[in-house]
Amino acid sequence: MTTLPPLPMTRPKLTALARQKLPCSSRKIPRSQLIKEKDDIDHYLEVNFKGLSKEEVAAYRNSYKKNICVDMLRDGYHKSFTELFALMEQWDALREAARVRSLFWLQKPLEEQPDKLDYFYHYLTRAEDAERKKSFEDVYNNLYALACYFNNPEDKWVRNHFYERCFKIAQLIKIDGGKKEAEAHMHMGLLYEEDGQLLEAAEHYEAFHQLTQGRIWKDETGRSLNLLACESLLRTYRLLSDKMLQNKEYKQAIKILIKASEIAKE
Repeated sequence: MTTLPPLPMTRPKLTALARQKLPCSSRKIPRSQLIKEKDDIDHYLEVNFKGLSKEEVAAYRNSYKKNICVDMLRDGYHKSFTELFALMEQWDALREAARVRSLFWLQKPLEEQPDKLDYFYHYLTRAEDAERKKSFEDVYNNLYALACYFNNPEDKWVRNHFYERCFKIAQLIKIDGGKKEAEAHMHMGLLYEEDGQLLEAAEHYEAFHQLTQGRIWKDETGRSLNLLACESLLRTYRLLSDKMLQNKEYKQAIKILIKASEIAKE
């Protein structure tokens, strides 16, 4: 999986202003203190930044998360806003579900993670720009960059969201001979394998294998995609056959083992 360097971020005006207030405090602030903070901010801006608009002044008061959303809408990225808003709602829902079950949730609220919000803004808006131009390979690359960035245990559900988005977009790419589609099947296979849905994983790995046969494609580390497809299929077939044997599904297990034997000969 690709490790991405820190982004040389060029932030929209509101988020650049709002970021100067970070880190955000997660504690409850009394209303009287909020009013005083608002007055202090207004005075500071009046003295130090002549000619700021009301919207720019608001950037100092609003959360960084809110200003990211405002910038998306103001810049015309309505699709990016809709996707980010849905992800933020799911983020909050997962935190709340963990709280209700009294689980220890390591993940901080999204508004306390401005770097992640920056990545969302940067790559979602670039993907939307590319989609408007019907440059589907660029759409894929930007969504895949997000999947790579969120490839860690606590954010795996975000990674999986972008794997699914990449898979849908890959079907529209016609200029690379099917390489992106093959990669997308590999990622979907991994998604299902990690979730224990081995039959679905095998279907994607089989498509991955078929698309890479006779090709010299390599991944970003230089490994043959066809070899990766064979390894993924063998691993999944063995897990499937073990599960079938445990369930006394002997005929199905034999069929899967025959498939594994054929792949192993390649």
